[in-house]
Amino acid sequence: MIRSLWTAASGMLAQQISMDTIANNLANVNTSGFKKSRVDFKDLIYQKLGDNGLGTLQTPGSENAQVGNGVAPVISGKLFDQGTLENTGRPLDVAIQGEGFFAIRLPDGRTGYTRDGCFHIDSQGYLVTSDGNYVLYDGGNRLYISPEQASGEISISPDGRFTIGGTSGVYQLKLFKFANPEGLTAVGQNCFVESPSSGYAISGIPGSRGYGNVVQGCLERSNVSVIEEMVRMITVQRAYELNSKAIQSSDEMLGIANNLRR
Repeated sequence: MIRSLWTAASGMLAQQISMDTIANNLANVNTSGFKKSRVDFKDLIYQKLGDNGLGTLQTPGSENAQVGNGVAPVISGKLFDQGTLENTGRPLDVAIQGEGFFAIRLPDGRTGYTRDGCFHIDSQGYLVTSDGNYVLYDGGNRLYISPEQASGEISISPDGRFTIGGTSGVYQLKLFKFANPEGLTAVGQNCFVESPSSGYAISGIPGSRGYGNVVQGCLERSNVSVIEEMVRMITVQRAYELNSKAIQSSDEMLGIANNLRR
């Protein structure tokens, strides 16, 4: 009976993590370049019936009779489905249509990767993200735009070539992809870093084989579907309620056993 209490409790904890993930998805429904998460689960260790003092069952196939001990979350992975492109008209808004990430310099010196192409020019003339992180056009070097160039027209072709103030080909923006993008580690600010699971970043020219195009004047919106998340929320809530009912039923059965009289 105690086992059923812990089993149901593990189910409630797992559904709580799933609800937390759904809430984070919904909170970022309007975040540019945001990728929704999902939670996968695994069943816990099984226990053979007969190993707990109840005696071995004497029925056909009883040597394999087992009972589970609950559930645990395995991974909260990102789903990198393409988000909707929204036309903003800003020349420094850049969206990726297809696979790939922009490279940026994080405050701690690491190289981060993002799908959020809401770029700006800082006070020193460098292209930065909305959080002030430098954009690394080739994965290692910052992109500098002088005041004279900034006053002119800035054009970005689908293959990532910058035309700044009438000067073409000053910079070639590269994209980066990974063997397993779901293995990237999220560090906040709509940014990811490499991990052993993701593999190393592989650079390429936008529009080349395996890499998406860049679209100037657009932003990629979140790939969160509100309707889908609401349906998942209802399912998680019902599963949470069922596990709580199992705990209540186990408690009532324990109460009956404790109140037995000769």
